[in-house]
Amino acid sequence: MLTLNCILDANILLVDDNADNISLLSELLTIKGYTRVSSSMNSSEVAKLHATNTYDLILLDMHMPGLDGIGVMKDLHEIEKDGYLPVLAITADARFKLSALEAGARDFITKPFEIAELDVRIRNTLEVRLLYKEVARQSRLQELLALHDPLTGLPNRRLLGDRIETAMQYARRNKQMLAAMYLDLDGFKQINDVHGHGCGDYVLMQIAERLRSATREVDTVARIGGDEFILILPEIDCRDDLIRPASTILRSISSPISIEGLVLNVTGSIGIAFYPDNAETAENLISGADAALYQAKRLGKNCFQFADSDNSEMPGSNAD
Repeated sequence: MLTLNCILDANILLVDDNADNISLLSELLTIKGYTRVSSSMNSSEVAKLHATNTYDLILLDMHMPGLDGIGVMKDLHEIEKDGYLPVLAITADARFKLSALEAGARDFITKPFEIAELDVRIRNTLEVRLLYKEVARQSRLQELLALHDPLTGLPNRRLLGDRIETAMQYARRNKQMLAAMYLDLDGFKQINDVHGHGCGDYVLMQIAERLRSATREVDTVARIGGDEFILILPEIDCRDDLIRPASTILRSISSPISIEGLVLNVTGSIGIAFYPDNAETAENLISGADAALYQAKRLGKNCFQFADSDNSEMPGSNAD
């Protein structure tokens, strides 16, 4: 909800080549309770200042030496890619109203202005701008939520698909391998059944954090549901490159988890498939890792298994 305090805390820039005009506007805004007011008498620096400070409102004089108001708004369009300029144009010549609005100004006021009218126009322009920013923030939030698991904050299945396709393109272009790890926690259902779903959720959040810490920045860690995670590891030269990270992940998972005086011991099993050795599509890559996970479970859990390997344990596949 947009409150009066939000409006009065808006970031405002005054732009005028006349120091007296700057002083008058600054004093009027201060009296009205605005707390973040700055100014500039150099029209050429407005765009740079806005790029740095992201003003909620720019009170812009249209007639200035050098770069005029129209030129300033042209520069601002290079920053505000969506075309929304937080500009309230000010001039002594009402004939320039249309050109100012066509250039992107949100509103217009002529000199000499009435204080009451200026106050209302500033307030209205700020309300629109702040509401616009809130809608954009909510839109970004909804997009973020649509692509991430709400419990752990990890990428979800939808974002994972995009990440795999991108990683495959990179691997194909650079003639490298790509690994997919399919991770499932061993006996996780018992934690929910015995200790409750709240405890289970805490365990999943801890596991997610451990997976983040145990992987590289270029890797993707996703939760695709329940206690199942998918890890995408690009820039792989050979299968043996996965022995160490898989072992590290298993050891990280198996460290005891403490919650409200309770100590839980959790282990995981991992299936690993490679692009392009085992699959050339994202769907087949995940299916191959899932089949390898089944073999790891069959071998006694708390281990990893490569796709298309025999049923004997791979070297280093058991977690210590």
